[in-house]
Amino acid sequence: MTSETREGFGRVGIWSGALHGARGDDAGKGAIAEAVAELEGLGYGTLWIGGSPSPDDAAAVIAATRTVTVATGILSIWDHSAEEVAARIAALDASGRGRFVLGLGVSHGPMVPQYAKPYSAMVAYLDGLDAAAPPVDSGRRVLAALGPKMLKLATGRALGAHPYLVTTEHTAEAREALGPDALLAPELTVVLDTDLDRARATARNMLGMYLQLPNYTDNLLRLGFAQSDFEGGGSVRLLDALFALGDAERVRARTREYLDAGADHVALQVLTADEGGAGLPRAEWRELAGVFADEL
Repeated sequence: MTSETREGFGRVGIWSGALHGARGDDAGKGAIAEAVAELEGLGYGTLWIGGSPSPDDAAAVIAATRTVTVATGILSIWDHSAEEVAARIAALDASGRGRFVLGLGVSHGPMVPQYAKPYSAMVAYLDGLDAAAPPVDSGRRVLAALGPKMLKLATGRALGAHPYLVTTEHTAEAREALGPDALLAPELTVVLDTDLDRARATARNMLGMYLQLPNYTDNLLRLGFAQSDFEGGGSVRLLDALFALGDAERVRARTREYLDAGADHVALQVLTADEGGAGLPRAEWRELAGVFADEL
């Protein structure tokens, strides 16, 4: 990966499941357009559209911005065909195509009725992107890779990996598996609350759902956690390993731990108690931009 590509992503980005720019009413779309324009102005390197976005969601965010990298984090291969995605990307103007990154994932068995042979399904999907006219270049796509096989695929068939809900130890292992040249851009969930008991309660409200999904729990077990760490929404040990809890300076320190472990870029997801990750926490995004001024 070239230094230009790394610079295109920046060191710190924002991940949000609320940036579905093509959904909702006009007021909701307008609020998202204003929010992403502000995020671009704050200097974040990449905006990650979370929550199984569609190609149209990405197109709307691209249209509301001018220079920032926009990525899907993560588009499910079961929701949109490779041909559909390639055609939608081809419809973007040249500038939009040049700053769009297609993040792809296989989702989870409990969430997808047709879920089967996820690795083979991803290989076939990448083949479809390669065969499209025009194709989606491997340098414009990343994979939601957790385990060794998918990480290897991310090295050979994509720009790199965008792992979700991972520790710094996983980041170090992923860097070793990917090698020095592939992009490694983990997500890190943030709770800006100096009351750690309350911050952990907020984190547990979000984490409980993910602890029902074997792809995540299997990965955490590989990293040395036990089934007991999954009880009650997550042990303190698990929460402190997966989240950045505390003030903005603590978030900066935790982000540095991921970068030091081998990440090229960290995608910050801000979680608030009142919104549960579903809103646009613009005040928190501004606060973080202040402490990351030297990184953005």
